[in-house]
Amino acid sequence: MSRATEDALSALHAALAKSLAAKIEDGTATAADLSVARAFLKENGITAIVAPRSPLSALKGALEEADPFDDDEEIAAQRAIFSGAPAGRA
Repeated sequence: MSRATEDALSALHAALAKSLAAKIEDGTATAADLSVARAFLKENGITAIVAPRSPLSALKGALEEADPFDDDEEIAAQRAIFSGAPAGRA
């Protein structure tokens, strides 16, 4: 079996990036697509700095507001997981 050329792999990489970007931009991306996009960025060493009033800043704020646990509940749940006791009894 022959190996893919560097040009072929580069073309595949570019096609995946373009396909994911198009789905995200047109609003058709599924949760699975977003997960693939996140992994693609991570595996390629892409990081970001959260600038004030940026879309990433808005996402960060929304995620912080959507956190269903306050710190005390989260800590208690984690302790219960590691101790094997039900939450609230750790």
